[in-house]
Formats: sequence, C-alpha cells, structure tokens
Amino acid sequence: MNIVIAGDGEVGAYLAKLLTGKDHNIFVIDSHEKNLESIESHNDLIAVEGDSTSIEVLKNANVKNADLLISVVHDEKVNIVTCILGKKMGASKTIARVNNLEYFKDNCMDIFAGAGIDAIVCPERIAANECIDLISHSAATEVFDFSGKLLSLMLFHLDDKSKYLNKTIKEFMADDVANDYTIMAIARDNHNFIPKTSDVLKNGDYIYTLTKPRGKKSLINAIGKDNQEIKNLMIVGGGRIGRMMASQLQNTHNIKIIEKDIDRCNKLASSLQNCLIINGDSREVEMLEDENISGMDAFVAVTDNSETNILTCMLAKRYGVNKVIALMDNVEYIDLAQRIGIDGILNKKLITASYMTRYTLDADVSNIKCLNGIDAEILEIRAKKGSYITKKAVGNLHLPEGIVIGGVIREYESHIVTDDFQIRQDDKVVVLCFPDTVQDAIKLFNKQTLF
Repeated sequence: MNIVIAGDGEVGAYLAKLLTGKDHNIFVIDSHEKNLESIESHNDLIAVEGDSTSIEVLKNANVKNADLLISVVHDEKVNIVTCILGKKMGASKTIARVNNLEYFKDNCMDIFAGAGIDAIVCPERIAANECIDLISHSAATEVFDFSGKLLSLMLFHLDDKSKYLNKTIKEFMADDVANDYTIMAIARDNHNFIPKTSDVLKNGDYIYTLTKPRGKKSLINAIGKDNQEIKNLMIVGGGRIGRMMASQLQNTHNIKIIEKDIDRCNKLASSLQNCLIINGDSREVEMLEDENISGMDAFVAVTDNSETNILTCMLAKRYGVNKVIALMDNVEYIDLAQRIGIDGILNKKLITASYMTRYTLDADVSNIKCLNGIDAEILEIRAKKGSYITKKAVGNLHLPEGIVIGGVIREYESHIVTDDFQIRQDDKVVVLCFPDTVQDAIKLFNKQTLF
C-alpha cells in the first residue's frame, strides 16, 4: 500500500514507525527539518519537507498514487485542507485528525465525505471515552469493547488477593463453568506470551482477558478484585480530555477539576454547571489536601505534561485514592507507570494508531486496538467465505506463533472460543497478535492460506 502521512510531531512519527516494514511504501510530510531527520534515520521511508497544504509538496509525496492519506498535524484546519487537496489530486482514501466535537454530529460526516474526507478521528474524544470506561470498570487497568460490548477485553494486575496465585491457567479456567471468559495473553517481567493451560499465574502478572458481559462479575471475583463504585472524582487538567469527561459525568459524579490556567478555568465554569473548578497547581501537596484528595474515589491526570501526570497520580495513590489514571504522550513511560502502581493509562499516539491502522489492512477489520504496556494488537475481523479460518475447528488450525483467537460474535451473540469451536463465514473474530504477526492473521481470514 502507498501511504502518505502528514504530521508535525510525535503522532505522525509513531504512525510512520508502526507502518514501516509492513509492505507499505511510506511518504512522510513535515514542515520541521529536525522531525524529518529523526524519522528518516530510524525508518525505511521517504521524507518530504514542507507544508502539507502545498500542492507542490503533495506532488513530491506522490499523493496521486496514494492508497491512503493520513493528516495528523496539530492544526485541524491544515488536516482538513490537506485531505481535500489530496483527494482531488488522486488519493484513494483520506483520514483527518480533528479536535472540534461539532464535526462528529450526525450530518457532518456527509459534509466531509462530499469534500473528499473519508474519515475523521479525534484522539482526545476517544481518550475521554476510554477513561470513562476505566472509571466504570474500576477493577481493570485497560478496557476495550467489541461489537457493542458483546465481548470485552479487560486487563488485570494480579496481586496477593487472587486465590489463583501459583495455580495453573487450567485451574483458573475451571472456575468458569459457563465458558464466559478466557485469558489471551500474559505480561510478566518484560516478557509477553500466550499462555498454555499448564502455565502458572504469578504475583505481579498483567493478564489480558476476553469476557462476555455476563462473565465480568465472576471474572473480577476470580482475579481477586473489587469493582468499586466511583462517585467522587478529581480531574487534573481542564483541556479537551478533562472537559469531555466532565461533561459526560457531571450529572452522575461529584467532580472537581484542577486547572492552573485562569482563562481556561473561566471557560470550564461557564460550560460545566455541576462541576467544581479550582484554579491551582496540582503539584502542590497542600492544595490537594485542602481539596480533600484522600476523599476521592478516582483521580485522573490529563495535563499536557506526562511527568506532571505521573507525579500527581503517585501523590493520589499515596493519599489512598483507589483508582488513578494518567495521560502519557511518551510510550516508553507506560511500563514504568504500571510498575509504580498507576491503574490506567491513556496514550494519544496509541489511540490514533489504533484507529488509523485498520485502514491499512486488507481485511474486513471493524476494530483494532494497540495495547498499552504490551507490544501487541487486538483485532475484530470478519471471516470471509472460503477463508482458511473457516475450514477447521480452531484447535486444528495450527495458527502461526504469536496469534491467539479469543472469541467470536455471531448474529448478535458472543462466544468464547475453545479448541472444538468452528468459525463460520461472517463471524466477527477477536484475535490478539504479537509483533509482526498481524499480516499472518489477516491471511487466515482472506483465503485458504496454509501454515
């Protein structure tokens, strides 16, 4: 696939890194020479310096032959113009990053489509929704839903409260008599693996589970967690993510927002009638004490500074807050954050990559998620007629190493996959893939590939 990426920072660079080496020809447009030097030195791609709204720059990036044009600069107007021009010049499909929530109203997408923009994405909007999911599932450290929540990926951190510590996966699954959930992967001491039934669960493991709706409660009990109700919520950072979260939760939760910019505080106060807006610096311990941080059920730090978010979450944990969630722009910080006890992590680069990547795959992929804290992706793929995946029971498919099938959605009903399960045409299948195995997984669903 020929892909053109217009970016001006980390999101564009991360997308380029993610897509390089996967049989794609990639052009990256950036107006900053230093950004391009860094991207080009670490990836096999062609760098084009300049403004992506320039017709000449788009020509130099060979946009007329682009199968996909992605524009993710910080200015949404630039992204919109880039995609419109790119489409007119021959790009087959265009995706623009936007920030204005008005653009997601029902009739707006028709307007964008008429102008030549095939899809829009707002990472902050997705991050706010993911954070709300984490708050509603306080026992989990990551949550992602498939097909209207018919199946859910839930990540748990095992501690000494689990009755299944030092017991095998087989013993753990024996508690699931209704076959409502399964363990798809385990992250342990910088090692990620697909577990066998004989593998033993250990203290400190991060386990990636897939569950039906009715299995959530029994799964959480088996893990040894409590899904505690969250009513009192403190949000640090009144930017787009904090504002969108508060707007959705203000009628059901007691919310305090801490923001150090006075102009932003005034805007928040005018739009959020049921929230308490506090002008202050969240790094000041005395101020947090005055605002009763110890009485909070959850603490969310979504400022533009990753270090501030980590520090304030650590303070919140010290004061006994049960659920702390941090926004981090640096992917390398995620493992560290998990190790020091941060319960949930938001990363706009991974969010954007998850949304964009499905447009680069030669398959009917309705959902894809780049997982936090583990180098893996989880996909929801529709099985095509005559595909290899439909030819045998799952246990007889001899899947390539690094691929595991967890569940299936069939005609609005969810199933946890066992070895004797037979996948059918049009089933939507949830598949977890470790690095460099996504294309192998895609082949399973497209044709009679033999492995």
